[in-house]
Amino acid sequence: MKITLFPGCTVPVRATNYEMSFREVAGVLGIEIADIESFGCCGYPMMAVSELSALSMAAYNLQMAEKANLPLVTLCSACSGFLKEVAFKLESDDKLRGEINKILLQINPSYSYNCSTLVKHVARFLVEDIGVEEITKKIVRPLKDIKVAIHYGCHFVRPRKLGYSDDPENPESLDRLVHLTGATPVPYEGLMDCCGGGILGIKEDSALLIAKRKLDSISAIGVDAIVLICPFCSVMFEGNQKKIEKIAGKTYEIPVLYYTQLLGLAFGLDAERLGFSMNRIKAKTILDKILSGF
Repeated sequence: MKITLFPGCTVPVRATNYEMSFREVAGVLGIEIADIESFGCCGYPMMAVSELSALSMAAYNLQMAEKANLPLVTLCSACSGFLKEVAFKLESDDKLRGEINKILLQINPSYSYNCSTLVKHVARFLVEDIGVEEITKKIVRPLKDIKVAIHYGCHFVRPRKLGYSDDPENPESLDRLVHLTGATPVPYEGLMDCCGGGILGIKEDSALLIAKRKLDSISAIGVDAIVLICPFCSVMFEGNQKKIEKIAGKTYEIPVLYYTQLLGLAFGLDAERLGFSMNRIKAKTILDKILSGF
């Protein structure tokens, strides 16, 4: 299967290990990735400033994937949610699509969006397009005795109008993906709470306290790692974990893994190829635990 990968803004700068691990996993699963170098920002950060600009930025990326005639797979939940929502809006509103296409034509006479791009977050792509059976075939190192706390995040399951198969209050897709690796997802209080990242640039103290509340819940259940699927959620739980420790007056030392890193380990891939050296909270304990059984 061939796709185009939308990296977004955060992944290339702050989550290279996420992209590395997905590319490694894609190789095992026979996924061919076509890179479009002209992709730009998804537009989501501009929504509070200029909705028209934000929609135009999203439409620019959507039509780039449309020209390639490939599904657009994202690593970032915010990118995925926004691009999918804009695609939905433009398909259901001819007038709006006409306005946006006029803007695109000013950039390049060949640019216009005709509403045929399929947008999927990588986790949904793995579940819905690759499939549980195909992924299971590639598992060579089941991660038995590994317990993890899953973080779904906000954009992955909402809004419901976009046709997500998950119940936004009780999602299952990421749990299913984790179970495939042999690891055990452990429920905890506040599982569906936000990471706090949405207000980090406006009110940092409040954002960190939101993340702290979740880290407290996860710390209490004693897991080997947090597993998530969004680079900005990782910024909160991993990038800011040391800062939150100062606020809390205690040490968490909870490794934060991207799902693709966890899956890559179950595929038998080397941790270095999966970008583990770039993880800020080192996962030596969990890696030793996994590798000691093989």
